[in-house]
Amino acid sequence: MYPEELVKPMRADLANFGFEELHTVDAVEAAIKKEGTTLVVVNSVCGCAAANARPAAKMSLENDKRPTNAVTVFAGVDKDAVNAARAHMAPFPPSSPCIALFKDGELVHMLERHHIEGRPADMIAENLTDAYNSFC
Repeated sequence: MYPEELVKPMRADLANFGFEELHTVDAVEAAIKKEGTTLVVVNSVCGCAAANARPAAKMSLENDKRPTNAVTVFAGVDKDAVNAARAHMAPFPPSSPCIALFKDGELVHMLERHHIEGRPADMIAENLTDAYNSFC
């Protein structure tokens, strides 16, 4: 587990933008099962989360079509919540950061760490907005 003082600004980066922070299994289950579309960001302390995943997730929400809900869990902190989110992301292996889009509880789009690491945030955001245009 990472110390709270370390992750607080990383959590705030998405929370201050309107992402709902999920800390429990029940919260994850409720969010993913909501009607409509739900964007789930598995946040992390790594550099590719800071430079790529979080900025891309925020940029992507500037699209005309966007998810009904935007939520986040934090890898290395909210272990049970992260595991619950990842269980819905099967068959994709666990990775962080990662970004998933669900529609009516079903996984419809997935970006694993290898899709995020080394790619510019605007490219990742474009990938997400293409998904929103198809599913939202």
